[in-house]
Amino acid sequence: MDPATLLPLVAALAVAGALIGFLAGLFGIGGGAISVPVFYEVFQSLGHAPEVAMPMAVGTSLAVIIPTSIQSSRGHFRRGTVDLGLLRLWALPVLAGVAVGSVIARFAPPQLFQMVFAVVAAINAAKLLAGGSGWRLRDSLPGKAAMRAYGAGVGLVSALMGIGGGAVSTLILTLHDVPIHRAVSTSAGVGVLIAIPGTLGYMAAGWGRADLPADAIGFVSLATFALTIPTSILTTRFGVALAHGLSRRRLETAFGLFLAAVCLRFIWAILRG
Repeated sequence: MDPATLLPLVAALAVAGALIGFLAGLFGIGGGAISVPVFYEVFQSLGHAPEVAMPMAVGTSLAVIIPTSIQSSRGHFRRGTVDLGLLRLWALPVLAGVAVGSVIARFAPPQLFQMVFAVVAAINAAKLLAGGSGWRLRDSLPGKAAMRAYGAGVGLVSALMGIGGGAVSTLILTLHDVPIHRAVSTSAGVGVLIAIPGTLGYMAAGWGRADLPADAIGFVSLATFALTIPTSILTTRFGVALAHGLSRRRLETAFGLFLAAVCLRFIWAILRG
C-alpha cells in the first residue's frame, strides 16, 4: 500500500484510539461504539469483503477493550464506585454469553452485528435522554437467578456488538435504580469480564480462514490493535476524571447523545447495504 493511502489509515486509528480510551473512562464502556465502525471502514478500505470486515472489526475491538477496560475500571475502583459483588456474580454467566456470541459470529451475516448494535444503542439513548422518567423496572436489583440471566445476556450481546458491555450493563443497572455513576463504574469492570474471552472466541471463530490478512489471528488484526492501543491508554484517565466531575444529569445526557449518534451511524450502514 502506498504512503498516501497508508498514512490516513494510521492517523485514523490513532485518533480512534484516543477516543476509545477517553470514552472508556467517561462512560465505563470499552470504546467499541467508536472502534467497531472505524475498524470496519478501515478493513473495507483495505479491500476486505463485509463478511470479513465486520467480524474482524468486532474481534479487534474486543482486543482493544482489554487494556482500556482494565485501565478504566482501575480508575473507577480507586474512587470507590465499582460493585465488586455484582462483578463476581456475573463472571461465569458473562463468559457463557460471550462463548455463544463468538460461535454465532463465525456464521452470522454482517447485518446482524449492525442491527444488534443499532437497537441496543437506540434503547439506551432514549432512556438516558429522557432522564429515566418512566424507565424503571423496579427500585432495586433482582435476585441472583435473574442477575445471572442478565449477565449471560450482556455477554451475548456484547460479543455480537464488539463492545465491553458498558452500554448494555449500564442500561440494566439504571433500569433497577442504580445511580448512573455507580452503573458506569461497575460497567467498566464488566468490560474486563467480556473482552478477554471475547477476543479469544473471535480468534478461534476466524481460525484457518484463507481470506484474512497476514497479521490477523482469526478475526483479530494485530496491526490494528498495535496502532490503536498507545493513544487509548493515554486518554483513559481523562475520561475517568471527567465522569466523576459531571453531575448525574449531564453524564446521562452526554452518554445518551453519544449512543444516539452511534445508532444513526449503523442505521445508515444497514440502509446503505
